Amino acid sequence: MPSCVPKNFERMAGHVIRVTDLAHPELDDFQRSALAYGDTLDLDLSVGAVCSAAVEQCGLDDFGADDFRERLSLWLSEVDEDPNRTNLGRLIHFNDCVRYAVNRLRIHDLLTRHPEIHDLEIKAPIIVVGLPRSGTTHLVNLMAADGRLRSMPLWEGQAPVAEDNPTRGEDDPRFVRCAQAWEQMQAASPLVSAMHPMSPNHIHEELELMLPDFSSYQQEWVARAPKWVEYYHAHDQRPHYAYMKMVLKILQWYMPRDRWVLKCPQHLEQLGPLIEAFPDATIAVTHRDPVAVIQSAATMTCYGARMSYKSTDPEWYLEHWATRSEQLLNASIRDRHLLSAERTIDVRFDEFMADDFAMVEQIYDVAGLPMTDEARAEIEQQLAGRRRGKHGRVVYDLREDFGADPKQVRERFGSYMERFGIQAEVH
Repeated sequence: MPSCVPKNFERMAGHVIRVTDLAHPELDDFQRSALAYGDTLDLDLSVGAVCSAAVEQCGLDDFGADDFRERLSLWLSEVDEDPNRTNLGRLIHFNDCVRYAVNRLRIHDLLTRHPEIHDLEIKAPIIVVGLPRSGTTHLVNLMAADGRLRSMPLWEGQAPVAEDNPTRGEDDPRFVRCAQAWEQMQAASPLVSAMHPMSPNHIHEELELMLPDFSSYQQEWVARAPKWVEYYHAHDQRPHYAYMKMVLKILQWYMPRDRWVLKCPQHLEQLGPLIEAFPDATIAVTHRDPVAVIQSAATMTCYGARMSYKSTDPEWYLEHWATRSEQLLNASIRDRHLLSAERTIDVRFDEFMADDFAMVEQIYDVAGLPMTDEARAEIEQQLAGRRRGKHGRVVYDLREDFGADPKQVRERFGSYMERFGIQAEVH
């Protein structure tokens, strides 16, 4: 792993970082070598190639229902036909799709051998819903420290079905693979740990469990995929939420708990499918200045684009996340009536940051979950071990990096901010 700070980052006092080359990346030797390696490959981004690779990898050949092939075909063709996508980016996308297909094979095989898994219940989960980069990750990781609650670490979400006997420890092959992937990701994108940690034990989004069904808004984080966004919005997502719940039952079968704690920003625009899947859920809705969210999401995805795209196009990412944030929030307001008032709590970012433990207590009160001494100690231990910005704190600059005026961007969200009393963070 690189131990130095690349020249295209400015390191300021207090471990504060500014990315100075979003529009014109200055690549290090590792990045250039990786891109050059990608250019040597002759890749076949087809449904047949992905499915064949998955069958060869795990030795299974029954994918279950075939409707996934249409969605997988769009995922692959949109990337394959993009002349701006690097060959390394095409390889990464192909390998991700193979992993999802392998998971689909293993999920279908396990459920065929153990149909009793379908009979398990997911009771009264606590689900965090909010814009990406609005505190959802910190909040779910705090509650996941409570040993009474079941949660999903990244290593388990990326491979929900164990190949033999699961050890649930760091010697589990799934954990080892996830750790290796995290090291590779940090080598290719040194700032990713400061922007969004993806270490194996990090509590992850259940969106990961929709990927073997080849749906969700995940594509928007890894590709410029306007055709997929249009397709996704035009299709009922309830079957994919049912699929995700089915895979959650597999995880619960491996390690039972009475209640789950979950989180995913996508749920903002899918409250109907979410509540249909989990009718007795407690919903914690996070709120933050959308401009702070947009500049963070746009910076992170634009930074990652240096390995997947020949040009990073910062303006594209700014407009995409401004539009998607507006769509997510508008949908959440439209469907707010679907949430039970007694089991819903609004979490303002400023209040959460001022006293995060107190906010967890409020959520537990709404969820009817007592705060025991043991749970308090577990959460406080999590807080003590979490030093904000320990990997460095990235400073985002909408004007400098994207040529945008924060006030103009914020104009799209005036009614939302007024309704929930959200204060501007970016000026």
